[in-house]
Amino acid sequence: MNVNDLEYQNNYIKYTRSELIERVSKSVNESRFNHILRVEKKAVELAEQYNGDVEKASIAALLHDYAKQRSDAEFVKYINKYELKPILLDYGNAIWHGVVGAEIIKSELNIYDEEILNAVRRHTIGAPVMTLLDQITFMADYIEDGRDFDGVKEAREVTSKSLQEGVLYQLEHTTSYLVENQKPIYPEMIDAYNAWVQRVKL
Repeated sequence: MNVNDLEYQNNYIKYTRSELIERVSKSVNESRFNHILRVEKKAVELAEQYNGDVEKASIAALLHDYAKQRSDAEFVKYINKYELKPILLDYGNAIWHGVVGAEIIKSELNIYDEEILNAVRRHTIGAPVMTLLDQITFMADYIEDGRDFDGVKEAREVTSKSLQEGVLYQLEHTTSYLVENQKPIYPEMIDAYNAWVQRVKL
């Protein structure tokens, strides 16, 4: 499917695809917006390959970085306002734009579909249990066609054969990167890795 031919028909959200794209484009800069469109393209491809909901894959992908370029102060405001986990305050945008970003999406766009919002929440850190939509969004963000990092070719090959293997690949390599660079790992990402290595490898 050409993603530009996709028309929303299931009333998951109140917007058409074009309307959602317009709203997202106003929330981020051009470079980030182009990344978002590439993630949508990849998410739709993965949804088609793995029998996912193509429409929800498109929506979650378009929303995944909606809040990426908000200020730290705005994220902290939402963490406090909605009484989110206090540990979030020890982290930063890399975690916030997913976990807290879902609350911003609800507030600004009036989107309340929890499966879509959870895909946004989990797209950077994963989760011990992930729906098919979670997995698609997680991997589409990681392997979209504009990505260029050591291991991305292998990540694409692994994901083309098994979505679950792809999820584990990303969790393994992201946690390894954080350890090697002496960066803190959000606890739920460790939980996700432990769960997925047992699920996929044992």
